[in-house]
Amino acid sequence: MPQLHWHQLPAPARASVEARAGTVERVTTVQAGSVADLTAILHTSKGETFCKAVRETHRLAWLHRREAELNPHLPDLVPRLQWHVEAAGWIMLGFDKAPGRHVNVAPGSPDLPRLAATLSVIAATPAPRPPVRIQPATTRWADYLPPEVVDGDTLVHTDMSTANFLVDPYSISVVDWAMPCRGAPWLDTTLMIARLIRAGHTPAQAEQWAAQVPAWRDGPPDAITAFATACAARSAEWAEQHPAPHFRELADAGHDWVRYRRQS
Repeated sequence: MPQLHWHQLPAPARASVEARAGTVERVTTVQAGSVADLTAILHTSKGETFCKAVRETHRLAWLHRREAELNPHLPDLVPRLQWHVEAAGWIMLGFDKAPGRHVNVAPGSPDLPRLAATLSVIAATPAPRPPVRIQPATTRWADYLPPEVVDGDTLVHTDMSTANFLVDPYSISVVDWAMPCRGAPWLDTTLMIARLIRAGHTPAQAEQWAAQVPAWRDGPPDAITAFATACAARSAEWAEQHPAPHFRELADAGHDWVRYRRQS
């Protein structure tokens, strides 16, 4: 579904946001995520805010409420939630605007060491505890793996799209925490490896990069192989269900990596 423009939101919804964010003077629509009906930078009388909004009737609207609940418990490399407004049938979240461009994971990219350092920080971050709700990885992957393979108490982002890593001259911000889980500390890095292979790395080169992340370097090899196999299988299922070519490309990259690990 095409993204909406700010002015297409109901007037009461916009007014409720402006009561928190300031008068909206200009709007820059951006393409981000796959759930929100609107994603935009709001240039207001109080500054700039990244806004994502979704209809309350959207089948995944609960992800926005979950992201708002989790945000205060996430590491410093995550843009902070400024406000959470629900009005006129809409859920609207406003975050600190994260500067930067999408991370480049191609071979030779200068972003790669910083990306490894960023994933190392996440891998060392404990998952929030109750009453904050976060799905266990054992539930997320229950149809593919025994629970002991992915179980753990670490914060896991799970969506390693390069669009979720914004690089500026000083830092990398990690955005779109709609689907995190609690699990083993090496899961995110393992999920990123298929994206490096898709970008042109050999499986050996991708593993050499991943070894910069201590949690992955010290992770159980058999569990990593089992998880990589499950990821490749799930990507192949998505490729059958969705026409977007990147699903097939990720599935192919995942299968290449699994073959490499089994032959090594």
